[in-house]
Amino acid sequence: MSPETRDLKPYLGLGLGVVTVSTAATLIRLAQAEVHSLVVAAWRLTLATLILAPVALGRYRHELRALTANEWRSALVSGLLLAIHFGTWITSLAFTTVAASVVLVWTNPIFVGLASHLFLDERLTRGMVLALVIAIVGSGIIAVGDLGEGTHRLLGDLLAVMGAISGAGYFLIGRRLRKRLSLVAYVFPVYGTAALILMAVMLVAGLGPAPQQSQTWFWLALMAIGPQILGHSSLNWALRYLSATFVSLATLGEPIGSTLLAWWVLGERPTVWAVVGGVLILSGIVYASRAERR
Repeated sequence: MSPETRDLKPYLGLGLGVVTVSTAATLIRLAQAEVHSLVVAAWRLTLATLILAPVALGRYRHELRALTANEWRSALVSGLLLAIHFGTWITSLAFTTVAASVVLVWTNPIFVGLASHLFLDERLTRGMVLALVIAIVGSGIIAVGDLGEGTHRLLGDLLAVMGAISGAGYFLIGRRLRKRLSLVAYVFPVYGTAALILMAVMLVAGLGPAPQQSQTWFWLALMAIGPQILGHSSLNWALRYLSATFVSLATLGEPIGSTLLAWWVLGERPTVWAVVGGVLILSGIVYASRAERR
């Protein structure tokens, strides 16, 4: 394999993650036709954990046993943040549009960039700051267009922002742990922790143990295999080679893919605001990619 190909692998993995994660919002909406948002979140992570279990407990058993107490604590905190991220964001989709929800939840680069600068000693270069500003402005344009529909969507918007903040913490912890751990050894305890937390919340809230319709199980299985295992795991894999700020910034491409898919499947046609904002987001991602490679 040539050095050029090796250099591109993190970016290709990141691209795969963004594309597959973009399908999540539409699949969630389809599943929400039968069950509560927290049920969707709980089973998405539970199914993903069960799918990963044979590989994690087989091939990576020794690495899991070698985790230090501090690494276990970090993984548990990361799982808690991931549970909050999915619980709040998936619930937001029941109150606001797909475009507004995915834009607001991926404002996490603001929080990731600031925290990385303060705690991870990842200096924000001038180019990365400019790319961040361009992408956030684009996200804001999409949000303004959708939020102009009425104040009844404020709750969904607030939940999406809470998902952004918790997602930023999840990314930052992953950036630190992935420097030493393999992908599966990291995501398995994190996904498992998030699944247990969401399952407990679901049962305490009396939301019912499981969906009844086979079609809902199909959407949940697609969520677990696609956006969760392929999508989020690809993003976590990329964290080992790219900065947390760049990975979170690149995921701003999700609103574009999610909006287009929602238009096709759910009939949510994107507005002019969404198109203009999407162009800016893509411009920011391209500029960030060049700054990161330099």
